[in-house]
Amino acid sequence: MADIDIEAVIVRELNSVLNDTVEINSDTNIVRELNLPSLAVMDLVMALEDDFDISIPLDRIAETETVKELADLILYLQAGVEA
Repeated sequence: MADIDIEAVIVRELNSVLNDTVEINSDTNIVRELNLPSLAVMDLVMALEDDFDISIPLDRIAETETVKELADLILYLQAGVEA
C-alpha cells in the first residue's frame, strides 16, 4: 500500500473516531490539534491494526505525533522492520 493510501486510511479512521469530518493532513498533530482523548487514541490504534493487519506497539504510539509519522510507522511495521 502506498504511503498516501496509508494516510488516507488514517484520515478516514480519525474522522470515524471523531464522529466528524475535519480537515486533516500529513502534518496534523493527532493528539494536540484534534484533542483526542486516550480512549479515542486506543480506538484509532485498534482500527488501524485491523485495517493493516499489524500490531502497533503502544510505546511507538506515544512517540508518534503527526499523521505522516503514523503512516511511516505503519509502513515500517508492514515491511516487518523493527520500528
